[in-house]
Amino acid sequence: MDESELRPPFCTRFGRRGLIGLDAGAAVLYTLVLLTLSAASGESALVGVPLAAAVGLPLAVRRLWPVPVFAAVLAASTASFALGLPWDSHAAAAFALYPVALTRRRRRWLPTPLIGAASALLIFAGATVGPAGRHAEILGRFVLGLAVLGASWTLGRAVRERRAQTAHSARRLADQAVSDERLRIARELHDVVAHSMSLIAVKAGVAVHVAPARPGEALDALRVIESTSRSSLAEMRHLLGVLRTDADLGPAPGLAGLPVLAERAAMAGVRVDLDVDASGLPEGVELSTYRIVQEAITNVVKHAAPASCRVRVRAGGRRLSIDVTDDGPGARVLPGGDGHGLIGMRERVMMYGGDFTAGPRPGGGFAVSAAFPYEP
Repeated sequence: MDESELRPPFCTRFGRRGLIGLDAGAAVLYTLVLLTLSAASGESALVGVPLAAAVGLPLAVRRLWPVPVFAAVLAASTASFALGLPWDSHAAAAFALYPVALTRRRRRWLPTPLIGAASALLIFAGATVGPAGRHAEILGRFVLGLAVLGASWTLGRAVRERRAQTAHSARRLADQAVSDERLRIARELHDVVAHSMSLIAVKAGVAVHVAPARPGEALDALRVIESTSRSSLAEMRHLLGVLRTDADLGPAPGLAGLPVLAERAAMAGVRVDLDVDASGLPEGVELSTYRIVQEAITNVVKHAAPASCRVRVRAGGRRLSIDVTDDGPGARVLPGGDGHGLIGMRERVMMYGGDFTAGPRPGGGFAVSAAFPYEP
């Protein structure tokens, strides 16, 4: 279905040419009204027709030249009032003032809120005050015209401020979305690189150690390194491709990819026992679960291999729990490491408002535990 079919009727947004066309129609119609009123009052056509045209016709181009059009219409409307011709209460001038208020830069010496309050008060007073003398009536009509101009100015400034705030909010949301996406991709790249590089480093060390005595085992280690590096490169291309295109580059990893993680860990000397009882999880929850388990197994490979590892994933009551335990030494036995893996896991859990703990087990080994709610 085309997007235009979803729009409700009479909600079409006009382009600049369409708006100018509407202004031209309004200008012609308003000029005809003034001419009719002038003819009905018996005024001379030599005076009434030019002034009516000077008041109404310039409104057709108010969006093209806002300030000159407003000045011309205001002068013509004031002249009509001074000559006693049918007066429009500066309605045409107010119509021309609106784009001026909408497009001109803000001037600190113009107290727009005060102008708006005074205009509303004068319009209300003009509508409630009873009949008065001739001079008071003329003054009242003139003041009412100024109030109409003030109301138009206030409305234009209010719309301008509203649009500026909307644009600022849109920019802020866009910047926040970009920042969140960068953090997500950085976290994904860290998980991919840390897992694959740890496995490659372990197998490379094995190959170097056994190459002189057992070349066949060294060759097996090199095959593992080749397979791991190829799959990691493919996943990194997937992540980097997201930065370049919106095309679908394949599904994100989920619970179905956990057995592959276990197989890779076994190649590095870590036997992984999977106990997964979760189904119907949202894609984002599955991805976070996969990354948490991946990082936890990576830590076992880096710091505790050879060892046994148990992965337990449970989902129930709209809450997911993840427990990864191992029987290794329970402390880092390899130099280096900046702790970004644990930070990344904690951030993923905190994103869902859950709980995360990681540390040595009392009986030996290391444990990672995460639990967070989710919406099916």
